Parts: sequence; C-alpha cells; structure tokens
Amino acid sequence: MQQYPIGTPDKPWTEEDKAEWKAQQQIQRRYKDEVLAKLPDELPGFSIVKYGALPYDETRYPLFAVVSETLDENKPTVLITGGVHGYETSGVQGALQFINGTLSSYQQDFNFVVVPCVSPWGYETINRWNPLAIDPNRSFQPNSLAPESAQLMAFIASLNAPIAMHIDLHETTDTDNSEFRPALAARNGTVNENWNIPDGFYLVTDSENPQLSFQEAVIAAVREVTHIAPADENNKLIGAAVLSEGVIGYNKKALYLCGGMTDAKYVTTTEVYPDSPSATAEGCNKAQIAAIEGGLAYLKKQIS
Repeated sequence: MQQYPIGTPDKPWTEEDKAEWKAQQQIQRRYKDEVLAKLPDELPGFSIVKYGALPYDETRYPLFAVVSETLDENKPTVLITGGVHGYETSGVQGALQFINGTLSSYQQDFNFVVVPCVSPWGYETINRWNPLAIDPNRSFQPNSLAPESAQLMAFIASLNAPIAMHIDLHETTDTDNSEFRPALAARNGTVNENWNIPDGFYLVTDSENPQLSFQEAVIAAVREVTHIAPADENNKLIGAAVLSEGVIGYNKKALYLCGGMTDAKYVTTTEVYPDSPSATAEGCNKAQIAAIEGGLAYLKKQIS
C-alpha cells in the first residue's frame, strides 16, 4: 500500500506535518455563495441566528442556525445538523433545501434548530477535518479542541431546550478510502485498512439506544427516493454489523460524535452515497430531506 505523502511511517504527525498538510489545502468553493446566500433573509416563525464564527477567519466563517422563534415546551424540539464533515455536500445542501422548502409546514408540531453547515472551512476546502487536522465529528466532548464542535455544543446548551430528535446529515464517499482514511492513519501513525464503500443509503444509530423502529421508518422514507445499501458478505456496512436493513450502530457518546452531543431519544446519522453510478446531486439532497421528513412523521405518531 502506498505511503501517505505527509509524515513518517508508524509515527504520529508532528506540528510541522500538520502545517504541511494544511498548506496543501485549497479553497474549492465558496461558503458565502453556496451556503450563506441560500439562508432566507426572513422565515415566518423562525429566527436566523448567528451563534458563532470560526477563529480561522471570523468574517469569512460566521456560523448560523435557523431556530424556532419560540421554543414551546409543549412541542418536541428537533435538531438537524449538516456539514459536520464539510466535504459531505448533500448534508449541507439538503438541510438548506429543507429550510427553504417544507420546514415551515412542520412548525405547528415541532420546535426546530437547523444548523446547515457546522464546518464551513471544511465545506470550502472539501475536507473531513478542520485546518488543525482535527475531525469535528470526533470532537463533541468537554473542552473540545475543534471550534466547530465547541461552538455548536455551547449554542445548543444555551437554548436550554431538551432535544427529542437529532438527525445528523452525512455522506460516505469514495474519497473516504482514497484520501481521508489514509490521511487519518498517517496522522495517527497507524496502518490504514480501507473498508468496503456501500453502494446506497444507510443510517448509523446509537448502539446504546438504537430505536430500530425509528431507524426503519427513516429507511422506508428514503427508499422512496434512492436505494438502500445492501450488507456485504459478512452482513456488515463499513465494518459494522447490520442491525436492520441499512442500519448500523456506533457508540456515539463514546466516540464523541455529533449524534451523541444531546440526550435525544431519537438519533440517527444519515449516510448518502453520492458516488453511486445512479446518483445525482439533486437525488442526494432529496434523500437527506426524505430522511428528515421520515423521522418527523415517525415522531409525530409518537406524540399523537
């Protein structure tokens, strides 16, 4: 297997290695044009809240959420996050399309906190990490070193509203094997082992709180717009055992994943596969929206 071009084999990256990696990253798209410009100026019943800014460039990377104007304690609060991994495009664009599309039609039943792009530097450079070579989606922990994670956690805590459902929008791409997993192994001084990239949509539930009927409702909704990833010959997806069709589980709190940042009863991480021969950008966005709406339909039945 070819050695990653940065670092020394079997040794974790030094600060110089991290600086070399950062110097190779390039702006490939504009957060201002592709995200900020798509946020509504006004949305009846909602506030467009600036909850922070990334210290790398606070002017370039303000952080926004769309939040119900009143967090009614008689309604469940739903958290939707996209772009924790900035390169996973449909998570960001799907969240924005949901905001500008059907979000308002659900406000009678739910409070919402929608954060369309948690990692705007990652979005612009098409990166899994932030410029510190830290994965925000492994950094939702006390005293987090990832500003993306720390600022989102502080914002959610400041709302003082228990979260009933959290849907975290992600993708699994072919570049996970070609770039991001080799980079991770090089950074940590370990040996990379690629996994089979599933062809299709799947979910990652919390292994400590799987709520499989909820996961199955989301899968059923997504199946209407795209195909569900089949298990491999070992009945696994990305090395994890399949719990139900298209569903695997991780211990989200132990891994400091975004999906573990609250105590929500219903939690799932979507995984869209944009590199499928049958995939389109719009189809991937629709899959993310279908996952959100499938989750909302399920939650509405539970509170009816």
